[in-house]
Amino acid sequence: MSYLFLQVQAQDVGNHFPLAFTLVYVVGFIAAITIGSIAWYNSKRPPGWENKERPDIIPKVEKD
Repeated sequence: MSYLFLQVQAQDVGNHFPLAFTLVYVVGFIAAITIGSIAWYNSKRPPGWENKERPDIIPKVEKD
């Protein structure tokens, strides 16, 4: 009976998703949100947002 328990326990160890992949996805998601927010705030304002002030944490990007 203990042999069966050890075999099931050994099979369970290989099914975990690697931590490195999870960190890459989390960091990539945060970077995408940050870059997207900066791009959106620096783009042409949608109707109704023309006179709104830019948040202080968003850097201003000058056009060439």
